[in-house]
Amino acid sequence: MPDFPIIDSHVHLWDPDRQRVPWLDGEPAINRRFGLADYEAQTDGVAIEAFVYVEIDIAKPYGLLEARQAAAAAQDDPRLRGIVAFAPVEDGERVRPYIEALTEVGPLVKGVRRLLQGEADPEFCLRPGFVRGVELLGEVGLSFDLCVRQGQLPAVTELVRRVPQVSFVLDHVGKPPIAAGVLDPWREEIDALAAVPNVACKVSGLVTEADRAGWTAADLAPYVGHVLAAFGEDRVLYGSDWPVATLASPYPRWVETLDALTADLSPDAKRKLWAENARRLYRLGDGDGTG
Repeated sequence: MPDFPIIDSHVHLWDPDRQRVPWLDGEPAINRRFGLADYEAQTDGVAIEAFVYVEIDIAKPYGLLEARQAAAAAQDDPRLRGIVAFAPVEDGERVRPYIEALTEVGPLVKGVRRLLQGEADPEFCLRPGFVRGVELLGEVGLSFDLCVRQGQLPAVTELVRRVPQVSFVLDHVGKPPIAAGVLDPWREEIDALAAVPNVACKVSGLVTEADRAGWTAADLAPYVGHVLAAFGEDRVLYGSDWPVATLASPYPRWVETLDALTADLSPDAKRKLWAENARRLYRLGDGDGTG
């Protein structure tokens, strides 16, 4: 385990009895309530200074309500210092009032995520409306999380180039086919994305892209090593993807695995990966909720 408190940049909370989350219908193992008490229990033994709530792909009509619920949860656990909320950015200029409503939720809203991983068109994010919607985030200082599969990486690289005024965060290292042990063309695509300065990479979600029942640290090592080298120590940040990651690993095992895989990093680089980059990129401040 890291010998200092960490910041978890990717946490979900949900309650299917009170929220409509359609994709959970196909995941019975996690189709139940996961709240703050569950997170506290399942992270026992891990010193967590702060965490970022990331939208849960809730049914779209409930997106704004989800952001408000996350902000309310921060009243119960002040470690929740940032929210990455849903917004239908593909609506272009018409999404402006929605983004304004998000900012009215409060300063905990740090960014937006609009899932791309399920889109059949790999260039969905380059449609004019989508690009315009992302541009609007820059006007209010919100970042954009990119949740894509490996084949979508070239398109999001172009998106990042087109919108230099927005800070982007790649979730789950771009979801490479770890279970198949395939590295290319993912490595080349990661290199191209990392060459654009306004994007960082979240080291999260690897265990569920691996063989969920039989993965080892060695399976993950080439992917972790490559993103660390490509993005450099200032643009990588730790995330758990809890509770989705419980499909493949208890929380402490993922922390211990990543700690072992990054044992050769300098003390400064470790603090950046595990805490300081998330604090800076999501503007988390020192616990006052203002960033």
